[in-house]
Amino acid sequence: MSLVLDASMTLSWIFKRADPAERACADRALLSMPGTPVVVPPLWYLEVANGLLVGERRRVVTEGESTHFLRLLAQLSISIDSALAATHHGEVITLARQHDLTAYDACYLELALRLGAALASFDGKLIKAAQAAGGLVFT
Repeated sequence: MSLVLDASMTLSWIFKRADPAERACADRALLSMPGTPVVVPPLWYLEVANGLLVGERRRVVTEGESTHFLRLLAQLSISIDSALAATHHGEVITLARQHDLTAYDACYLELALRLGAALASFDGKLIKAAQAAGGLVFT
């Protein structure tokens, strides 16, 4: 089974979650990656980069730690779904309207539903939308 990875899950690998169950879920997602196809929408990298910049400005991480984290991410086998922007934007906006999501979050939902992949996220609203749409959620 494939995994659609969102920025909240990705950033939890550098910004550790307070909840032990969430930390364990983040660890499971990371550990499952060598044998699991992982796909992200094109905006994923920008969301991750923005999260790191916010962390730097809040002095939670240093510039060096952010740069190192991005280098580590680049070594992982993560595929970017280029079909999303070209042909699936209508589905994205429909899902956003149906589930009261941002278009950004609806990109992750559309991708997971289209691929039949599990959605790996800590965004509660996005998780509820995936469940309501009959999608799979990584736990």
